[in-house]
Amino acid sequence: MNIKEIKEMVNLMNENGLVELEIEKEGMRIRLKKTSSGIEGFSGPIVVERQNSADTGTKQISESARQSQVKTVEVKSPMVGTFYRAPSPEAVPYVEVGQNIEPGQVICIIEAMKLMNEIKSEVKGKILEILVDNAEPVEFGQPIFLIEPA
Repeated sequence: MNIKEIKEMVNLMNENGLVELEIEKEGMRIRLKKTSSGIEGFSGPIVVERQNSADTGTKQISESARQSQVKTVEVKSPMVGTFYRAPSPEAVPYVEVGQNIEPGQVICIIEAMKLMNEIKSEVKGKILEILVDNAEPVEFGQPIFLIEPA
C-alpha cells in the first residue's frame, strides 16, 4: 500500500462522511480514524446528566435511568446509516442492557453505503439503554446508547 492509496482512502472517508475506515489488502491492514476535532459539530461521547425531563430520542429513557440522575455517557451515531446490534441476523447481539463494556469493545455496526462500520466503546461502563431498534436508520449525531461510566 502506498501513500497515493492512503490519500484515496482519506478522500473516500471525506466524500462519504465516514469517521472510521479499516481495509486489509495484500496481507497489510490499515485503519484510519478521524478524531473528534476532525469533524465539525461532532464531539464523540458526551457526559450528560439525565433528569426527569422527557427524552427527545427515538425511545423513552427507562424509569430507573431517569430516577437515578447519575452521570451518563451518551454514545451518538458518527454517521448516517442503518443500525445493527449483531454482525448477522442469527448472531447474538454485541451488547445487552445491563452488560459491562470495555473501551475498544464493539457495541454495534452501522451500515453506510454497503460498508459495515464497527462502532466501538470509548468508555468503560455499563449499558443502561439501547436507544435504537435493530435494523433502524440512524442520523449523524443521534443518540444510540446510554452508558453509565465505571
